[in-house]
Amino acid sequence: MKILVVGSGGREHAIAWKLAQSPKVDELYCAPGNAGIAQVAQCVDIKAEDIDGIRDFAVENRIDMAVIGPEVPLAMGITDELESAGLKVFGPNKKCSQLEASKAFTKSFLARHDIPTAKYKEYTDKEALKADIGIYGYPMVIKADGLAAGKGVILAENAEDAEKAIEEMMGEKVFGDAGDKIVVEECLKGIEASCLCFVDENTIVPMESAQDYKRIFDGDRGPNTGGMGTYSPSLIFTPELEKRIMDEILAPTLEGFKADGLDFKGVLFVGLMITEDGPKVIEFNNRFGDPETQSVLMRLETDLYDIFEAVCDNRLDEIEIEWSDRKAVCVVMASGGYPGDYEKGKVITGLDDVDDDVVVFHAGTKAGENGEILTAGGRVLGVTATGETHDEARAKAFANVKRISFEGAQYRNDIGIIVNKDK
Repeated sequence: MKILVVGSGGREHAIAWKLAQSPKVDELYCAPGNAGIAQVAQCVDIKAEDIDGIRDFAVENRIDMAVIGPEVPLAMGITDELESAGLKVFGPNKKCSQLEASKAFTKSFLARHDIPTAKYKEYTDKEALKADIGIYGYPMVIKADGLAAGKGVILAENAEDAEKAIEEMMGEKVFGDAGDKIVVEECLKGIEASCLCFVDENTIVPMESAQDYKRIFDGDRGPNTGGMGTYSPSLIFTPELEKRIMDEILAPTLEGFKADGLDFKGVLFVGLMITEDGPKVIEFNNRFGDPETQSVLMRLETDLYDIFEAVCDNRLDEIEIEWSDRKAVCVVMASGGYPGDYEKGKVITGLDDVDDDVVVFHAGTKAGENGEILTAGGRVLGVTATGETHDEARAKAFANVKRISFEGAQYRNDIGIIVNKDK
């Protein structure tokens, strides 16, 4: 089979790395890819958002299946376009992609189908929003409705911070059109967790659990990022909690999809807050999470291609998905200044010094003219290790992080430790 992975981040590297292990995958391409992905797939210089270019390449090269990594091309309708050209596509269509492309769309879906989530209110008028500052108390959760690369959420600790955030989003347009509509939510207290699910039109199957770390600094402080690390399985998931998530969130979500005519096929990422009252939905994403994918796919034993094919063919219920009992930890190394302004083009050293059983997933890298690997993004690398215990995996990941360096590199030291969002 000829497979095309669309995207250029750590998530896409993890997907390509796992697909390359399948005996059924004969040729593997990635558009546009990165320096790490180039080690397991043939990179094609086509941007993920260039839907026409990707379609033309896929048709000309007789690609059997396209796997869409990032949210932006999904929201643009890449799945619809490729399917109309006769390709199998792993990734939801444009209608379903509203679940990530619009916070308001998702909140309305959750409310309509009685799925536990935070109280919320929508605004398109800046002054009306300012008049409601503190409506649910503080911290005040202020979300840009549209896509903002995982950064469009502000937790305002007081009225002054809230007014500043509102002005930045709706006045200064720091998130562009994504801030034309704002969703304000009650701030849920508890521990955040991630639940990734394979979904076709008839079946929803949760993957192994993972915990993400969104804030830039240790102790869950500082601004939100795309994610600074993960570990799997989550230490807070118990059989009882998993049952509640299936009964109260996942099963009603699948029934809601059917009721609303959302023919979802791909990965549904469910961001959860585990509160005193039980699990509640923070957000939906339409694709593998990043960097959750890096730690979760390290533990997958079933052929990933077989799962993708079953989802595309609406026979997910026929696949038995098996996972390793080993624990996984992924530590993200980011550019200095991220998630704000940062410089690119820093030489990365030490990549050849990592242990054989540790995988360094490239998130923002490119090859230099002299064969060196350079930084090319905010999140640069995801150093991912496994072990018999969480502590073993964690120690191994950090031991290898210390062997890699580039100017300005920053990372959190508490990945793999439960972070209580009450603090």
